[in-house]
Amino acid sequence: MTTSAQTSLLAVFSDIEPAADAIEQLRLLGIGDDCMNVISGIPVTEAMLGRPRQWTNVPRLALGGAVIGFGAGLFLAFVAPNLYPIVVGGRPYASFPPAVIILFELTMLVMLLATFLGVFLDSFFPNYRPMHYVPEISDGKIAILIECPPADESRMITTLRKLGAESVQFAEAQHL
Repeated sequence: MTTSAQTSLLAVFSDIEPAADAIEQLRLLGIGDDCMNVISGIPVTEAMLGRPRQWTNVPRLALGGAVIGFGAGLFLAFVAPNLYPIVVGGRPYASFPPAVIILFELTMLVMLLATFLGVFLDSFFPNYRPMHYVPEISDGKIAILIECPPADESRMITTLRKLGAESVQFAEAQHL
């Protein structure tokens, strides 16, 4: 949450350990997790950096999609044959072996569609706001974007440099 009373600093680290140490030190200096953003080109979990776990709705949406798909499969496998009965040599209208295939396929199809939609919406894609871009991220480096009060910026810069930051600079959002 950037306000006019906040300064954005961008610290670039070459490895994950100094970045994790910097996050821990920033917490000790009074910077909250909501004022820090890690930018990385490699997948980095919250646990690797000692950050709180991110909350997401994707598992709930996937489970909801599976339930809806299973319900649709039940309808197609057992209800629809009884709506339009076709008598074929004394066979039942709905038998279990073909129903298993229909249930599995529709459950998986709707679950995967719901998961894709959940990830799409959870990542706020597409995003038309100005974003912070650091070219060094493509080379495997890790950046930490810090929102701090202007009175603390010199203390933050010296602390980050002592902790192994390759560069600490003021950050500006750019339209990509």
